[in-house]
Amino acid sequence: MKLALRAKWSGEVTRRSNALDLEPGVFTWDDPRKIALSLKRSAEQSSRRKAPPFQSAMSMLNFYINRAGENLPSEQLAVLGRAKEELRKAFGRF
Repeated sequence: MKLALRAKWSGEVTRRSNALDLEPGVFTWDDPRKIALSLKRSAEQSSRRKAPPFQSAMSMLNFYINRAGENLPSEQLAVLGRAKEELRKAFGRF
């Protein structure tokens, strides 16, 4: 029961983040650059975030990877890892 509650909690955070308005299904996409640019756009447009845009976007991506990572197929985990690299590029932080 405890695991089910955790899964629901983390899923709820990605759907209803108080800091970023995410595009539906953003973490399921297979294009790392598209994921990164969507996160960047969401972070830059948010008026509720408490950190700079790069930090907010990267935090949301890391949160998803850390919470859903063990249940994701290795291919999608690799896409999300590449999305982190693309996010750094998008913000000029290589």
